[in-house]
Amino acid sequence: MSAPGRAGRRRERAAARLRALARGVWGQQVRRIAPVVVPVLLAVADAVLVNGLKLALELGVSVVAATALLLRRRFPLLVFLVTLPGLYIGYIWFAPMIGLYTLAARRPGRVRLGICAVLLIAAHFLPYPISDFEPTHYRENTLVLIDACVTAAAPIAMGLLVRTRGELAQRVEDLTRSLVREDRLLADRVKTTERARLAREMHDVVAHQVSLISLQAGAVQVSTEDEAARAGARTIRELSVRTLEELRHMVGVLRADGGGGTAGAQGLAPQPDLEELPRLIEMSALDVTYEGGVVAGATGAKTVERAAFRTVQEALTNVRKHAPGAQVRVRVGPEGSGEAESLRVEIRNGPPDETAMAPALPGGGHGLVGLRERAQSLGGTLEARPTSDGGFVVRAVFPYGGTGAAAAGAG
Repeated sequence: MSAPGRAGRRRERAAARLRALARGVWGQQVRRIAPVVVPVLLAVADAVLVNGLKLALELGVSVVAATALLLRRRFPLLVFLVTLPGLYIGYIWFAPMIGLYTLAARRPGRVRLGICAVLLIAAHFLPYPISDFEPTHYRENTLVLIDACVTAAAPIAMGLLVRTRGELAQRVEDLTRSLVREDRLLADRVKTTERARLAREMHDVVAHQVSLISLQAGAVQVSTEDEAARAGARTIRELSVRTLEELRHMVGVLRADGGGGTAGAQGLAPQPDLEELPRLIEMSALDVTYEGGVVAGATGAKTVERAAFRTVQEALTNVRKHAPGAQVRVRVGPEGSGEAESLRVEIRNGPPDETAMAPALPGGGHGLVGLRERAQSLGGTLEARPTSDGGFVVRAVFPYGGTGAAAAGAG
């Protein structure tokens, strides 16, 4: 590689190290301290260059004015007044101009800035000592007065410009947040409209098909002479009616504005709880042994009972899909006591019956995922796994007493 190429590589590496240093801790400290220290150093250099090291009074007043700039952000008016003797006696410019700039940027009152500008002009225009003032030197006095006015106007204009720029940046940020919020509201409105459209389509399609099932079951119930077929048709018809009722309520939730809040929830019919479990098991057409060790509604945690009901319902549906003819055991009972009391739900099925015909029901593979999310939202857990005998077990635990019930109600 040639010498220019190596030099370029070294410059790139040095620039990369400088950028890394600027982004590091030291760079942050420098960016925080430099705006405070650099003006003080400039003012001290101004005092030394103007007054030298021999004029004790002038140098002392100027150094005090320069040091006061350390507090200019907290006490801008007081610091500016402290710098005026440095301008009047020590003939320094940096300290009073920086103090006036800070005052304009942080305390931009018109009367206050006008008075301070007049004070700076007077301190700049009048000589020290005052006995040296010559009123008859019109040309020189006019030039000094113009210089003093410019010296006072420049920092005020710069301070007001910086403050206005900061206010504009803040307003742009607020406007950006407002636009983001409006976009989110528009997206929610579009989502609500789409949800209502999907609810209408779901109602039209599913309700039509379930109504046909109910009508066909009713026709079979009336026309058949077989008691077993009649009982099966009656069960199918009851399930169809129940499905239509739940579908109507779910469509109402989907079409409610705001996602079914309090106002939407008041229009819903009573949701299923543990009292409905025996009826659900009876109509499941499965070989189920039910062991219920809890009084339905005893703790008032209806949300937990509804979650338990849905867990059993989904588990029985999965047994019907994937393990036809299997024996099922459903256990629902309390666990623990007091504030640690929980509701334990376990659905365990054996291996499928090889002679039983699989119903070939459609499935999306999201049932257990939804049950797990429901359990976690209530502060509980859900476990689903195969067993060693070729069956499957679904086990859920929900907080059911004390604070657990309160959390479930909030959920």
